[in-house]
Amino acid sequence: MRLFGPPRDVEPTSRGWSSRSLPQRWRDLRAQEGARAALIAMGSTVVFFTIVIWAVLSSPTWPKVQKQFFSGAHFAKVWPDVLAGFWLDVKMFLVAEALILIISLIIAVMRSLHGPVYFPLRILAVGYTDLIRGIPLLLLLLLLGFGVPALGLHGVPSSPVFWAVASLVISYSAYTAEVYRAGIDSVHPSQRAAARSLALSQGQSLRYVVLPQAVRNVIPPLLNGFVSLQKDVALVSILGAREAVREAQIYAALNFNNTGLVAAALLFLAVSVPLARFTDWYAERDRRRRSSGMLV
Repeated sequence: MRLFGPPRDVEPTSRGWSSRSLPQRWRDLRAQEGARAALIAMGSTVVFFTIVIWAVLSSPTWPKVQKQFFSGAHFAKVWPDVLAGFWLDVKMFLVAEALILIISLIIAVMRSLHGPVYFPLRILAVGYTDLIRGIPLLLLLLLLGFGVPALGLHGVPSSPVFWAVASLVISYSAYTAEVYRAGIDSVHPSQRAAARSLALSQGQSLRYVVLPQAVRNVIPPLLNGFVSLQKDVALVSILGAREAVREAQIYAALNFNNTGLVAAALLFLAVSVPLARFTDWYAERDRRRRSSGMLV
């Protein structure tokens, strides 16, 4: 029995003694620790970026770099051309992404078919993914963009934009097919067996049972592929297509100033950063739903 002092759930305050439960004190303690961590994070961030900015601005060549890459006058002049070129980037990205989702799914299904009769399709899918994933995207752009038009084949397009989109589709389809295949493999075999026990064919089992679950399982990595593709579209500038980076290079060659490259970088960031944040948000939401048992 406590004869002196306050009870165990009572603590002194400036106005006397107050009674708080243990869970409430625990929540207060966690709130204080969270506020302290936020202050430390804010302070360390300010110090870090202050040091970085000071190091850049104190460089003896900073005035020349600023004039070469961050000129306001040149930015205003090059912005309309870079913006028009970026619109071409967006169109190539959208067309390529739609084709990639379809072609890669077909390749993944070909590789996931069971039975000896489908062996040629599986070999074809494996050979495609192994061959294409072994060729760097930049090299594929050069080979297709300059090699195929040089053949002069009748009826074959020679547009650099066409071969740029074709190279992106061919390369990314191989990687995305493996993402789809991982999703198909993540579906428990009992799902396919249960579908077959209901007299569904192999194709019907894939369409109505396996693929809906597989696609849902791989949406976060697919979104990451979107972000990566949106940036790699800039590589098509080596074929001469007048997209954002190419317009910036043309302006730099004519005016001896690289501010256009910064303008192009800002445009790509304006798209890639929201896409990356949306991907993180979706992945976190998917993780919470799975942990709470809302998804099987």
